[in-house]
Amino acid sequence: MPQLSQKGQFMPQSPIRKLVPFAEAAEARGVQIHQLNIGQPDIQTPQPALNAVKEANIEVLSYSHSAGFLSYRQKLAAYYGKQGIEMDANDIIITTGGSEALLFAMGSITDPGDEVIIPEPFYANYNGFATASGVTVKPVISSFESGFALPPIAEFEKQITAKTKAIIICNPGNPTGYLYSKDELDQLSKLVKKHDLFLIADEVYREFAYDGLQHNSVLNQREIDEHTIMIDSVSKRFSMCGARIGCIVSRNKELMATAMKFAQARLSPPTLAQIASEAALDTPQSYFDEVISEYVDRRDTLVAGLEAIPGVRVAKPKGAFYCIAELPVKNSDDFAQWLLESFEVNKKTVMVAPAAGFYSTPGEGLNQVRIAYVLKKEDLIEAVELLKEALSQYKD
Repeated sequence: MPQLSQKGQFMPQSPIRKLVPFAEAAEARGVQIHQLNIGQPDIQTPQPALNAVKEANIEVLSYSHSAGFLSYRQKLAAYYGKQGIEMDANDIIITTGGSEALLFAMGSITDPGDEVIIPEPFYANYNGFATASGVTVKPVISSFESGFALPPIAEFEKQITAKTKAIIICNPGNPTGYLYSKDELDQLSKLVKKHDLFLIADEVYREFAYDGLQHNSVLNQREIDEHTIMIDSVSKRFSMCGARIGCIVSRNKELMATAMKFAQARLSPPTLAQIASEAALDTPQSYFDEVISEYVDRRDTLVAGLEAIPGVRVAKPKGAFYCIAELPVKNSDDFAQWLLESFEVNKKTVMVAPAAGFYSTPGEGLNQVRIAYVLKKEDLIEAVELLKEALSQYKD
């Protein structure tokens, strides 16, 4: 057999999806699974988006512009304007999901052997995107005790070398739900300006900020316009994960011209999904108000339930719809697999994402799990009860 690439062999498994075969086996046995492992919201997709596809009068399903429909980019720029972020349609390239936007960013600013710094725990696929780009991730650990706040800037500076090209953050955070403050973004702005680095911010959860807190975008750090790259997506905002539409946004003209070459190489983002995503921007604010209220209720229900379980600690999230919980187990990978293979109550069990896969540092997060509160309140209550019973039975 011809030899496979080292890159392919080094590609990490997704901690979110690697347990799927065990889940499928459990379902084949007739077990119902409360899936707390993946950020697939059960919130209704806005009707205008669905109607736009149903009513599209298309005779030829053709390519779009490589940057995406101009009309969509103009509406996106207007949307950002309402968020207090002044952008031009030419500063936006539509991508096939936020994932492709991150790959375009990596491809535009790094060469094989370069490095990026990321506060950990972080969205596990950042490791995959870095590996695919031949880039090394240099982690800076944030603490459970601080709720995963920004680590001290001195810790970032320890990791900066001649190969460092960027700092990547997710705000609000996946998997932590942490929301970076304006002061923390100011600290990062000074750092990237001092060392002439890019600051990439994954802001796909921007609408989901709780307890009266406001989301702060890196695009409003105007003193570092040439350094900032923002990644966005419709997946979580409009509960349209299957549309696979995102965007890369920056005021750095040279960067965007470079990203456009990657966009042209894949021709165009999907046409029907752009039609749906453009229509979704007509969704009224009342939709988001209701969704945010629902997520706050779910968060509070989940956190209260988890904290009532002996030996469990939770870092209360300020945004997004995830939290990190510490469990009284030695290895959450083994526990998560056991939940699917050996545990059930009345033909029901729970699926969680082991948190070690969200760390780059070996040995970190071994007793932690990421939980997505994307189920109805009554299902979350039942899932927590199942988790409590499972922990009482489990033996390391």
